Amino acid sequence: MQQLIDSKGQIDFGCYPNSPHTINYMDFDLRNAMDKPLSKWRRHMGFNQFQFIAITGDDFILGVALVHLKWVSNCFAYIYQPSTKQFKEYSYLKPFGLGLQTSLQPNGGKWHFKSGNKHVRIDCQNDSRRLQVSLGALKADVTISEPKNTPPLSVCCRAGYSGWQFTQKQTALDVSGSVRWREHQFDCKNMLASVDWSCGHMRRETFWMWSSLSAYTSTGNKVGLNLAAGVNETSETENALWIDDRMIKLDRARFKFDRSNRMEEWVITTSDGHVDLRFQPEGERKEKVNAVFIASNFTQLFGRFYGTLKDESGGIYTVNGALGFCEDHYAKW
Repeated sequence: MQQLIDSKGQIDFGCYPNSPHTINYMDFDLRNAMDKPLSKWRRHMGFNQFQFIAITGDDFILGVALVHLKWVSNCFAYIYQPSTKQFKEYSYLKPFGLGLQTSLQPNGGKWHFKSGNKHVRIDCQNDSRRLQVSLGALKADVTISEPKNTPPLSVCCRAGYSGWQFTQKQTALDVSGSVRWREHQFDCKNMLASVDWSCGHMRRETFWMWSSLSAYTSTGNKVGLNLAAGVNETSETENALWIDDRMIKLDRARFKFDRSNRMEEWVITTSDGHVDLRFQPEGERKEKVNAVFIASNFTQLFGRFYGTLKDESGGIYTVNGALGFCEDHYAKW
């Protein structure tokens, strides 16, 4: 699949066995609610992109995001060490995407954010994704392997009446390289990574709940999970379970939590019975923005998962304290 948008400006919505090579968003026949075609400027300014990479180990969490909302660009990263409870967040905002370069290829191209002498680079090529971070005391140079025999979840759904959202997600990926933070040096060879690459002409106002984990079970199996509710559910879900080298597509996800106290336990299940998990937060990264054109109430939590995952044959995989993420997000963009 070379391009997401066909020659008539349309999208064949659904799940794809292979991700499109290029997201040619300017070719989409974007119209308003009264069927009037929108200008090239509106098509360009209404297109959002972000990429989030997470790396987890037994005593380590790193989350890095690059976000391009046209009106503003955002780079954030945070690192957390559970044994010491040490946490550090880095966050940068720039108007009109200044300082940020992105790519329209989910599995190729370069992303780069620069602010003074601080920068984040993501370079994707040859079945791998290299992440380089230089944000003061946080330095990282890691390579994430994306083997062809471990397929990503690649899905595009309608968003609102006229828009769409494409996402490619993959979890439980092998990592090499190292991370240095203050006096700590972390070798990533026993860690796992997840990648979230998303874009589209999204709803003007939207929300989602999300969870992700990548871990080894006590039996040595490698498991990964991506669940979301609220954003990509007009034809397909973006829910999937990875066990070793295979992906199992999942049905709708259910998130039960207390919005007045998100640090209390979450209950996360799927309607098909494949997922029955409890999530205990240990920390959070949150941000509230209420500006003229955009607004965001963003809370991303990191903590531990407990419970069971079930494969397509009924096999049970126990998760006991695996580190991962949950998120509750309202956005107007």
